[in-house]
Amino acid sequence: MNIEHVAIWVDDLEGMKVFYETYFKCKSGSKYHNREKKFESYFLTFESGARLEIMCKEGVGQRNRVEQTGWAHIAISLGSRDHVDQMTARLERDGYPVIGGPRVTGDGYYESLIEDPEGNLIELTE
Repeated sequence: MNIEHVAIWVDDLEGMKVFYETYFKCKSGSKYHNREKKFESYFLTFESGARLEIMCKEGVGQRNRVEQTGWAHIAISLGSRDHVDQMTARLERDGYPVIGGPRVTGDGYYESLIEDPEGNLIELTE
């Protein structure tokens, strides 16, 4: 078994698509649009084959951004500490919040934590 994809609700479907294509080299499939349900989505495929579905639908609102039960972050492996450092610096220069790192964690990971344009947490790892 393996995880086929993960999905997140977004407010700005096109903006989030561009973000993941620009910074993480995702390839986008065709937009799916269900007019009756007022639902739109894209599947974004990473070079490794992992997929992220970004979805928007009329009436889906923001949740409380404080720590809570549920998904905490998505981790994206960049292949090396240098790539983590470079991507963290690039995202910070481009105005995305860096929440922590780069650093070595207590369990031995080298990582930084950033927010995407809608505040979803992304852990950048080596």
